[in-house]
Amino acid sequence: MTPLDLAGYLIAGLMTAVALWRMPAALWGDEEDRRRRALWGCYAGFAAALWTKTRVVRIGLNDSSVTDLSVLIKHYTATVAILAILSYIVAIYGQYADAGDVPRHVRFARLIQQVATKASVATLVLLTVLFFTVVDRSVPSDRFVADHAGQWGATLYMSVFYLYLGTASAVCAYQWALATAGARLRRLRVGLAMMTFAMFIGVGYTVSRTLFLWVSVVDRPSEDFALRFDEITEAAQLVLFAFFAVGASIPALSNVRRRAKLWRAQVQLHGLWRELMAAFPDQPFDPPASLVRELTRFDTPADLRIDRWAADIADAVEKLRHYAPDTLLAAAGEAAAADTTDPGRTGPLTDAYWIKAALAAHSGGAVPGDAAAVGTQHATDQDDEVAWLVRVAAAYRTVTAERTRQVLESSTAAKERTA
Repeated sequence: MTPLDLAGYLIAGLMTAVALWRMPAALWGDEEDRRRRALWGCYAGFAAALWTKTRVVRIGLNDSSVTDLSVLIKHYTATVAILAILSYIVAIYGQYADAGDVPRHVRFARLIQQVATKASVATLVLLTVLFFTVVDRSVPSDRFVADHAGQWGATLYMSVFYLYLGTASAVCAYQWALATAGARLRRLRVGLAMMTFAMFIGVGYTVSRTLFLWVSVVDRPSEDFALRFDEITEAAQLVLFAFFAVGASIPALSNVRRRAKLWRAQVQLHGLWRELMAAFPDQPFDPPASLVRELTRFDTPADLRIDRWAADIADAVEKLRHYAPDTLLAAAGEAAAADTTDPGRTGPLTDAYWIKAALAAHSGGAVPGDAAAVGTQHATDQDDEVAWLVRVAAAYRTVTAERTRQVLESSTAAKERTA
């Protein structure tokens, strides 16, 4: 395996990782997510195209019953990816609500909107016709451009694709260069600059390859020169995709910290939430599942799922109030004060004792009655509420069955003394 082959696998893996990372944004349907879905379509399309260029996949497809099939699949997926990125650009830069003269880049984006889909469909149709009619596919190729240098059919076929690819690259370079100049956030400016640089490489890539192919028709190059040119331009394209993948990811890195925080919150809340939902199975929006299953649900954003869990826990606690002795809160507070001298842990541990003991009373067949007193937290927003529940859940995991029994017995005894 050559270094170029190895680099091909690495870049295909990188683009696939970006596509998988951004895939959840493709599953929801508001205006903002529609834009992200278009961007994800670009990542997924280019990831598929890059895998068809890797050595094992390329040779396997080219030696199939449809000779040089990897070339056609690569151009199909790349064309769809380009249409997706053009749709994203239109969605981002084609909007302008202010009155007065419409900026030039907005007019340009709207022009692209009018022709992008038609151009993509025409390109796919023309590529298909040329591939099966004028391209010499009598012998499977490994490096399509190098192996077909000097052949007018392959030159015409590739020129059609390169015209589409080069035009799209120029459009992206133009729009992203303008956006880079106006970006205020540093991470956004760096990301856009990398994507702009990638598109300039793309323009150079398509122009150089198109010229090479047409010159080769007039003056056919040696096999060594053709192969060397193919490898050099192929390496440049891999650099293009590396800059594009990294540059497109940098602006989104600001969300990584929040997503990691949400995942940690799910891990920490899952045990408490699941036990409460087992006690009240009609409460949750979806039946509780294992932690792994909950973490891999892509049908609901993590922040919305955390909000639901917080609401589920609050509703379950409200139901438990009717099964808990009214003296349970005081007993839980006394037990927490006896178990810790840290003021920051007393409150969460009190709530944890109360919930655990109330669940024990509920599962033990307690008859529902008037709502018992429960601790109240004055959270200023949803994040504060979740942060408190995380602390309660952490304390909840430390509560043993024996300690729960002691708190519940202490509460029952206190109730009998006051009766």
